[in-house]
Amino acid sequence: MAFASVRSSTLLGVQGKAVDVEIHVGMGLPGFTIVGQPDEACRESRDRVRAALLSCDLPWPNRRITVNLATSVHERKGGAGLDVAIAVGLLIVQEILPHEIAERYAFIAELGLDGTLRPVAGVVPLVAAIDDRIVVVAQDCEREARIAARNEVVCAQTLAHLVQCLIGESVWTPAPIRTVVNVAPPSIDMKDVRGQTAARHALEIAAAGAHHLLFVGPPGAGKSMLAQRISGILPALTDAEAVATTIVHSAAQIPLPATGIITLPPFRAPHHSTSLVAMVGGGAVTMRPGEISLATNGVLFLDELGEFAPTVLDALRQPLEDGVVRLARAKSSVTMPAKFLLLAATNPCPCGEGMPGVCVCDDGAKKRYLRRFSGPLLDRFDLRVAVSRPHVDELLADTPAESSAAVALRVLRVREMAMQRSGCLNSDLSPDLLDEFAPLTTSAAALLRYHLERGRLSGRGYHRIRRVARTIADLHGVVDYASDPSCDHIDEAHVATALALRVGVHPQLSGDRL
Repeated sequence: MAFASVRSSTLLGVQGKAVDVEIHVGMGLPGFTIVGQPDEACRESRDRVRAALLSCDLPWPNRRITVNLATSVHERKGGAGLDVAIAVGLLIVQEILPHEIAERYAFIAELGLDGTLRPVAGVVPLVAAIDDRIVVVAQDCEREARIAARNEVVCAQTLAHLVQCLIGESVWTPAPIRTVVNVAPPSIDMKDVRGQTAARHALEIAAAGAHHLLFVGPPGAGKSMLAQRISGILPALTDAEAVATTIVHSAAQIPLPATGIITLPPFRAPHHSTSLVAMVGGGAVTMRPGEISLATNGVLFLDELGEFAPTVLDALRQPLEDGVVRLARAKSSVTMPAKFLLLAATNPCPCGEGMPGVCVCDDGAKKRYLRRFSGPLLDRFDLRVAVSRPHVDELLADTPAESSAAVALRVLRVREMAMQRSGCLNSDLSPDLLDEFAPLTTSAAALLRYHLERGRLSGRGYHRIRRVARTIADLHGVVDYASDPSCDHIDEAHVATALALRVGVHPQLSGDRL
């Protein structure tokens, strides 16, 4: 009887889980069995590992082989990344490799039938799950593996090369020489937008304070054009945000940029036919991250909001509040990040016009259209801005509008001011922090009380208006908090602007007169 335990990891959602691949070779009829809730890819590893060993002139034990996938949680294990760990375990029990190898190294790679080490999906979170061993990966994913690695990462080309490196007869494949890759800025610019002063201001507020924004207007007004240009005014990700975003995209098997790490806020714009599972994540076999997780630390843009299924839209409510999405299935449950800025655009009615005398929709059609937008979902938009078609003079004007670079400087300044003041962006201010860092003047408090008493604001809307007013005050540059914190109050003008930027989707039918 022979036994070996080799460390690897498997993917669950966007998190890697360390796995001890236990190999037992004993008496009995020759066979190969994998236990420990493996998926189909794991069960198929028998044929890949056997072919790889024989292709590299390494022995295959013609005995009873049992492989157990042992983890701290009893959940399904998936993927082909356990192949090399199984192969190394078989070589250890045959005394071709010393047992000390299993205590020093972990292995994450798929095996080709010719013995080559191949990259696996989600290598960034898989490597991040190993904290006490040197991690061996395929050469093609070495750059990604180093992003979140807690220890040294080495790579080999083939199984035979791996064995020679482990016994000291060869050296690990050196990391390729990295060339400096400059990340190109977005090609679209805010200067392309003509007119739309209020909508541009709202987009700047949304970017500066991370406030959710809804554009309401007829076709051709420029709603999508404005939303797509938010990428050019958002600052680059911090180091922690870049690693977290890269982990999610790696787990979803989305190609990473040439630099190996995502440094700019992602911009996700799913089609309105997107299913519930594609939006929030999950699945029957693998718990894959959805669009809201892929937009983490970036922007989720929902164009033609009225065409999305109501169930898909309502599923956004909890992630918008908590910043995570919790998925539970019969055999597993995962928590995935979902901290994103929500941008949406919609027409005011089915025909798109919405204006009396121009709209051809009857009241029944309008009401059916508005039922797609639940009140709780609309209440989570900090800004709801009416967008009209620009005037002819604005479209034909020779004077260019303000560029994205100029707007981005103000956005960055406001974000830095907010982080220095409260340690978070303005949209994340709790009620207690609002009282501390965004106190209201008497007239501003009276204006909010007026709207609350008439049912125009909910409790959630009240706090959201205060957060938006804090961002508006920061953008106006009326307060220098570092020199005179006693003057850091939100006045009536800031609150009035925040209220003006919170219109109803269709005031005639919804009853929202803000």
